[in-house]
Amino acid sequence: MTAPGEQRMLIDGNLVLADSGRTFTNVNPATEEVLGEVADASNAEMHRAIDAARRAFDETDWSTDPKFRQRCLEQLQGALEVDLEALREELIREVGCPRMTTHGPQLDSPVQDALRWPAQQIGEFRWVTELPDATDPGGRVNARQVLREPAGVVGAITPWNFPFEVILNKVGQALATGNTMVLKPAPDTPFNATRLARIVTEQTDIPAGVFNVVMSSDHLVGEELTLSPAVDLISFTGSTAVGRRIMEKGASTMKRLFLELGGKSATVVLEDADFSEALMMGMAVCFHAGQGCAIPTRMLLPRSRYAEGIEILQAMLSAVPYGDPQRPDVIMGPVVSAKQRERILGYIQKGLKEGATLALGGGRPEHLPTGWFVEPTLFTDVDNSMSIAQEEIFGPVLVAIPFDDDDDAVRIANDSQYGLAGGVFSGSTERALAVAKRIRTGQVSVNGGMTYGPDMPFGGYKQSGIGRQNGNEGFEQYLEVKAIAWPRPRSGGIHDDNERPRPLL
Repeated sequence: MTAPGEQRMLIDGNLVLADSGRTFTNVNPATEEVLGEVADASNAEMHRAIDAARRAFDETDWSTDPKFRQRCLEQLQGALEVDLEALREELIREVGCPRMTTHGPQLDSPVQDALRWPAQQIGEFRWVTELPDATDPGGRVNARQVLREPAGVVGAITPWNFPFEVILNKVGQALATGNTMVLKPAPDTPFNATRLARIVTEQTDIPAGVFNVVMSSDHLVGEELTLSPAVDLISFTGSTAVGRRIMEKGASTMKRLFLELGGKSATVVLEDADFSEALMMGMAVCFHAGQGCAIPTRMLLPRSRYAEGIEILQAMLSAVPYGDPQRPDVIMGPVVSAKQRERILGYIQKGLKEGATLALGGGRPEHLPTGWFVEPTLFTDVDNSMSIAQEEIFGPVLVAIPFDDDDDAVRIANDSQYGLAGGVFSGSTERALAVAKRIRTGQVSVNGGMTYGPDMPFGGYKQSGIGRQNGNEGFEQYLEVKAIAWPRPRSGGIHDDNERPRPLL
């Protein structure tokens, strides 16, 4: 039997249990077996972690020593590469993600890029911008600079669906830019975060207090990050409802926010597209059981080829291998919890009540009595006003919606409170690009193009969030901007550039 994961949290450089001795269980969603126990923190532990992060930012040279930060991130990168296979087994067991997906966005991709790219940026980013001299009303010539400096203490709150990927992207960019941080991971999938805490402590020179991990089954413990005046920025990935609450609670201390929230992404398949290729995107709802904010859950098909498209989708979805996530051929495992399964089944019933046609699936698979599984599900005859077309289900449910022409497809795609992602397929790249540019989302894939990478900004319009993860845009959101000007000294009419102050970064 595999050894249980790390039970302890990381606060001020020490791996610790909760003061109360309380723990909560971590459960395998595929087998419903208890994997182990994890320390269950209270507000007291959270405030100790915040205080530690504040001291580390205010009283150490972490924020002003870029070469040291770069070395520490490279140490962490190397340690994760060594621990890669242990991380893989742990993620499959606690998240329920299929082994296949760990060789992509669940694990291999973030381990390869999420720390390496921001570590490189430390030496390449333009921390100081020199502006042309300007003469003030008194006739003095002023030298001018714009500096970019770390925001301070970052409170990072992360979800259960892609836990390690999201955590590493936040850690890499927040620490590379000189911030300190307190991480509050989702209680559904704690071991990947506690393992990271142990690696940081035992295998890197990251100073005490720079990186803290606080585990708790109580979501209100994480809310202390949004309330504390000692926290300067909240970096949150999760539901739009929780994002709204974070905005509300953070308003009293004017928190800076990065919010990567929900989505209801649409794939627009134009009538000249290769359906055998384009409709493969329908299978994306089975990727990690549809538990992804950017997964395209609305399939928009031309009315002239709607019946043909439905037939292809039914054949594709009915052939999806799902079940035990340990199997190398499985692309869909369980959803994360019994609660999440009941939520998905509730939406399926709502779709039926609102008049959609259930063309495939819609229930619990009879051959998988143990584990929190839901069948791949397809709804047809869907109107975009229905709940299953408007609300984020976060499960393996695809809705197929007909459209009349390009304008109608754009209208339907944009008729959503969300604006995270989407896709367009056409036999003409020019036509597909023209439609993509009209879709109001943070990223659009054209004819299957990949819109994700460490140098590509990821985030949404409308109620899909504020700010961006990754890319220069993501790097800069963890920074403050400072403008400085000073009169140049006069020396025989020549201004001495040696007097120009140099920033610490």
